[in-house]
Amino acid sequence: MNAKTASAAGIAGAFALAMAGTLYSPSAKAEEGDMEKCYGISPAGENDCAAGPGTTCAGTSTVDYQGNAWTLVPAGTCEDIALPGDRHGSLDPLDRDLPQSS
Repeated sequence: MNAKTASAAGIAGAFALAMAGTLYSPSAKAEEGDMEKCYGISPAGENDCAAGPGTTCAGTSTVDYQGNAWTLVPAGTCEDIALPGDRHGSLDPLDRDLPQSS
């Protein structure tokens, strides 16, 4: 294999890996319809990506059942998830159990 072929193969491999990450990301899976974002059900540090203010991505929620943090669940199950304190999952971000501002 010459340098030109090796370079092309490397670029193709990097592109394939990037596409695989996109195809199997939590957000892409949610868009497929078999999973949905469910807010307010994650224990602290166990949310999926894009939790909301005070967090950056997966695993960054700081409060149990943080209302603006989501986790992917099978479609149609979110609002049936019962949690301590008579809480339930929500398909929309919630204003409850948010981290306190400093």
